[in-house]
Amino acid sequence: MGTATEAITAPIPATHDRWHPSTAGWVARLTVLVLIFGGVLWVTAIVPQYWADRISLAVIYCIIGLSLNVVLGYVGQVSLGHHAFVGIAAFVAAFYVTEQAGCTAELGCPFDHFLAGIGLGVLSGGVAALLLGLVALRIRGLYLALITLTYGFMAERSIFEIPSLTRGGAGMPAPRPDGILGLNFTSDRGFAFLTFVFLALVLFVDWRLLRSKVGRAILSIKHSEPVAASYGINVTAYKLLAFILSGMFAGLAGGLMAFRATTVVSNDFNFSIALLWVLMVVVGGLGNRTGVVVISAFFALFPFLPELWTAADRFVVDTLERSMSLVTIVFGALLALLTIIQFPGGFAEQVSPITRWLRGQKFSMHPEGEGGHSKGHDKSKSDKGGGLLAKLGLHRGEHDEPAEEADEPEGKN
Repeated sequence: MGTATEAITAPIPATHDRWHPSTAGWVARLTVLVLIFGGVLWVTAIVPQYWADRISLAVIYCIIGLSLNVVLGYVGQVSLGHHAFVGIAAFVAAFYVTEQAGCTAELGCPFDHFLAGIGLGVLSGGVAALLLGLVALRIRGLYLALITLTYGFMAERSIFEIPSLTRGGAGMPAPRPDGILGLNFTSDRGFAFLTFVFLALVLFVDWRLLRSKVGRAILSIKHSEPVAASYGINVTAYKLLAFILSGMFAGLAGGLMAFRATTVVSNDFNFSIALLWVLMVVVGGLGNRTGVVVISAFFALFPFLPELWTAADRFVVDTLERSMSLVTIVFGALLALLTIIQFPGGFAEQVSPITRWLRGQKFSMHPEGEGGHSKGHDKSKSDKGGGLLAKLGLHRGEHDEPAEEADEPEGKN
């Protein structure tokens, strides 16, 4: 047996270098990404105007999904009152451009007034989240869900019925912005391309958040609040910060929703739509922006899909005698149950081999890329930890292990 000095001075064994794709591999990945994003833009450019309008709705749903993902996916807190943030921002943006800036459908809306309305919508969403967070974020789980639910109903029955905002129930107009640099944003197709710009901005902010110290602190709170506090993290402050950012994203979506519809009415913001937004985040995959974006767009377009197949449309209208909005809620609930029981990682878990490959890892069905399970992963332990319910803060077992992030923010990209 060697001495302690020999052990200290012994050379450190060389470690294996991390695998990196070749130049051809990166070209292949870039080609796939260009085809995906280019395909989406190409479809938006060629579809009829009414389908372009539906695509803009899908993009807005993606922003709402990313907003909820900050609270549900990153912090692990349940929010059932997100329709209040979106609705308040929509009314504020519409009120500004109509009552303050004097925009009308006949005179148009200058682009700077549109940006000011969007900015006020973002601000109002953040302030609404701040006010709720100051009261609610010292609790968690079912109690937090009940408080956010109550907040949403309060907004429905009071704020959304203020005559100066709703014009006595007739709705507050929100004309679309005039074009700039030769672009026409008053058309459905032009406005759809404008929403893509805002979605890209939200994705960038969300991506930068997870790669910052603030993002890592927020993620640590979801894994274990006592452990995070033991490392000097102000749990309440970071939860409040995440809630405010979520509200600002929701405010952006609300402003865009107002200009898309051109008239804001309170019936568009109710508990059923808030429940649908929660379902699409759960089905997409908590904490995974790719899964959330894809499934959010799917749920936004789902009510219109029967139009593509006459037999399905006739079945819903004549046989079921139900609206597609109700069918969407039921279908989303069934998908959420399937996700909780069989696929806790949601849609993101199913496409993770592809997303990991696009990020520069080897294509493999397993996270480590070696045909085995990820390091330190013990299925028996994860089963005891409560799975998806533990991430939502609704259940936490005695042997909980920190859940892995589907987006792997700690340098996995």
